[in-house]
Amino acid sequence: MANSKYEYVKSFESEDEVMYPNLIVVRIDGRNFARFSEVNEFKKPNDERALNLMNSCATSVLEKYPDIILAYGFSDEYSFIFKKETKFYQRRASKILSLIVSFFTSLYVAKWNEFFPHAEMRFTPSFKSRIICCPSMGVLQAYLAWRQRECHSKNQYNTCFWMLVKSGKSETEAYNILKGTQKQEKNEILFQQFGVNYKNLPSMYRQGSCILKTEVDETVKIHDKESPVRRSRKMVKTVHSENIASRSFWNDYSYLCKELGCFEQNVNNIKHEYMKLFQSENMLLPFTWIVIRIDGSHFHRFSEVQGFEKPNDEQALKLMNASAVAVLEEFNDIVFAYGVSDEYSFVLKKNSQLYQRRASEIVSAVVSFFSSTYVIKWKEFFPEKELEYGPPPIFDGRAVCYPSYEIIRDYFAWRQVDCE
Repeated sequence: MANSKYEYVKSFESEDEVMYPNLIVVRIDGRNFARFSEVNEFKKPNDERALNLMNSCATSVLEKYPDIILAYGFSDEYSFIFKKETKFYQRRASKILSLIVSFFTSLYVAKWNEFFPHAEMRFTPSFKSRIICCPSMGVLQAYLAWRQRECHSKNQYNTCFWMLVKSGKSETEAYNILKGTQKQEKNEILFQQFGVNYKNLPSMYRQGSCILKTEVDETVKIHDKESPVRRSRKMVKTVHSENIASRSFWNDYSYLCKELGCFEQNVNNIKHEYMKLFQSENMLLPFTWIVIRIDGSHFHRFSEVQGFEKPNDEQALKLMNASAVAVLEEFNDIVFAYGVSDEYSFVLKKNSQLYQRRASEIVSAVVSFFSSTYVIKWKEFFPEKELEYGPPPIFDGRAVCYPSYEIIRDYFAWRQVDCE
């Protein structure tokens, strides 16, 4: 890092450490996914290929990050739970949520052809993420029960809604028919009008998908003349269960209890208002310049794998610039950007109300969209070179508020001095 008179701007950066013993949950949600699914013609109410793509990306996240023990997802969302003792990037919220959402997004684009081999991706996918701090196992249990209840409720509604639409009802008529209906009433509509027993629908639709790590013993023969030894190794598996927050489910997987803890009793009647208390929302100061700075994660390794020219690869820099241009076109509140090497800084206008100035949503949305665009545009700048995914392009981000024009000017002076 270059030493200069402008380094004082670093003092405006704040620490956002998730204090121990809070359990860390990173929840990602699709951004503009109603539009994305419409443009890409996903089947309604559920597109099995799209759900399998989400599950595949989530599985890769668990395989890459040893500290993530469990993930639960449905539709366009996924929650990742870190082990209790994690020191992943020293528990900094912005670093954690941006890395996970960037990695997930890069994989989503990269794996698209695997699940949609005959359909070109239309519309750039991106996600938002946030941190949920769970001060106890009871809160984590309540969170998982809440998300699985949401899965069931939304899927039951969507199944009824699209069955009505397919039968000839307009979307407005379907909405009015279902307005105010309870669980049993929706089941009766499905069975009486369409002969569908909701409980017979695929479990992935009704229950969501749980991806977890387990320990398995295997026999390993190190040398031909020595006796085999038994060693344990971690394995990632996908399961479906009616109640992932139950004691019985948890006790079936001892590794969950080992790395997270055990549930003391079953839970019921979890309210959204209760869970909102634990969702970390770092609101950025009003009427300040917001800078979102993203940096490549382990880009030395990434550039080696991709064979970038040293000291500068012109096409790689052009790809970074093109991705930054796409970010400015996507987010109207971003008015200026400056980048060098594998970093970029984006400035939001002073009176911006983007995502009500919630740091986690702004940072994750920008990082995710940048990551997605980087992978999509790769072929445009490297037409003769396949993008290698060991590792994929990953970025982390942070948000910093600067109160005056003079300080924001000095911030960019600092970054350009560092560039030189």
